[in-house]
Amino acid sequence: MIAIVKSTALNGLEGQVVEVEVDVSNGLPSFDIVGLPDTSVRESKDRVRAAIKNSGLEFPVRRITVNLAPADLRKEGPIYDLPIAVGILAATAQLAPDHYERFTYLGELSLNGSLRSVAGTLPNVMAAMGASLREIIVPMENAAEAALVEGANIFPAGSLAELTSFLRGETNISPYVLDLNDYLETRVDDVLDFSDVKGQHAARRSLEVAAAGSHNLIMVGSPGSGKTMLAHRLPGILPDMTFRESIETTKIYSLAGLLTPDTPLVTRRPFRSPHHTASTVGLIGGGRNPRPGEISLAHHGVLFLDEMPEFQKDALEALRQPLEDGVVSISRASASLTYPARLMLVGALNPCPCGYSGDYLHGCTCTPHQVQRYISRLSGPLLDRIDICIEVPRLPYEDISSSEKPESSASIKKRVEAARECQRERFRSDTKTSARSQTPDCNARMGSKEVRRYCKMSKAARELLKEAFKRFSLSARSYDKILKVSRTIADLDGSELIGESHLAEAVQYRSLDRLTANY
Repeated sequence: MIAIVKSTALNGLEGQVVEVEVDVSNGLPSFDIVGLPDTSVRESKDRVRAAIKNSGLEFPVRRITVNLAPADLRKEGPIYDLPIAVGILAATAQLAPDHYERFTYLGELSLNGSLRSVAGTLPNVMAAMGASLREIIVPMENAAEAALVEGANIFPAGSLAELTSFLRGETNISPYVLDLNDYLETRVDDVLDFSDVKGQHAARRSLEVAAAGSHNLIMVGSPGSGKTMLAHRLPGILPDMTFRESIETTKIYSLAGLLTPDTPLVTRRPFRSPHHTASTVGLIGGGRNPRPGEISLAHHGVLFLDEMPEFQKDALEALRQPLEDGVVSISRASASLTYPARLMLVGALNPCPCGYSGDYLHGCTCTPHQVQRYISRLSGPLLDRIDICIEVPRLPYEDISSSEKPESSASIKKRVEAARECQRERFRSDTKTSARSQTPDCNARMGSKEVRRYCKMSKAARELLKEAFKRFSLSARSYDKILKVSRTIADLDGSELIGESHLAEAVQYRSLDRLTANY
């Protein structure tokens, strides 16, 4: 007898329906799985056999063949344990067709028959909904995550025995309902506050400008000057995530297996800070079984690279394309995957190998050649993709011991949100953009056409930019970066025209251009 059970498979973040075809026939006892399964899928034979027996159900001592269709799509993970088990029970007449056929099944089985959570539940449920499959059975731990998909009827099951009883009509499993408003109200924010930062007024201002326009930023300073402390407080002044942004980010975290039952939705902008020993695959994504890397996990948030020149050069160079395009493309012989990567890159580095170049308390022991070699670890094309470069000097005693209360993140955030709203209104009213999906949502993502259209300068500002372009040998990309940052500074100032002061401040944020020009 043949039974067909529906499940799903992912190709990156996109999914499609998989039909699990189970045939139980006479012959020597065997259990074969075909349809391009990986190792974890092939191992499901032992898990399914033990789970069925330990759930008080009958496992057929016959020839079992399982086909995962379409056969040319690679199947990964233990997500097919549950549909295979249901297919075997249906093929041996232990379940009636009118009961099991209307559901889509996702879940891993333990040997005692209980259901375990699986990674990628949210994108898998969205794939099922895309195929008009609305009734989906998932493990209990994945219920809140799956219920985020509007219109889906999510049935959480704790074990195979419980599910079998439900499919036979003996017991009832109620659809899971997630009260999103209640979840958001009870969520506790524990973000770090800028009121803890003494001094560093220039660095605080640069972070405000970066947040207002979603600009990439690098901080250069001696050890202990506060670069890491400042970076960790950046998410606290970024605008709150929209629901669409939360869902996009949650899909990535779901695929990476980083969601918990208590946090089914990512509601705060991510802050990822990988160690400088991270590999290119760990930073960008990929691997034998491709998975999103740190740059995708920072989607709609911040990727902080402390001690930036210490990262592998190949890993840093691999950042160039995602920073420009907002996506990571991973090509393999079997498939090409795309992961989103719209983020703010924040880097921190010392001015030289010893860290004390320009420090008024410590003398630098580095030669010009050593400094040049250290700075050159960051290539010109990579630095061209950095909008703001700021020097973070050592704090004097007067700033550290001051009793003055610094400005809080909440007040800075209000100015940032006002500037972002100004940008959204500007781009929303742009009727000349042909494709709505291509409309930028912040200044950092303006294209050449938007830069020419919206970055109007005063005569004095144009003269200043001309002089800066000559003095610092700026590239065409750097020229656009300065105009974008100037536009953001003008937005914070409530000005439609970029003035000389706005442009002068933006030019000051190109300190790495001046630093590299000296070596």
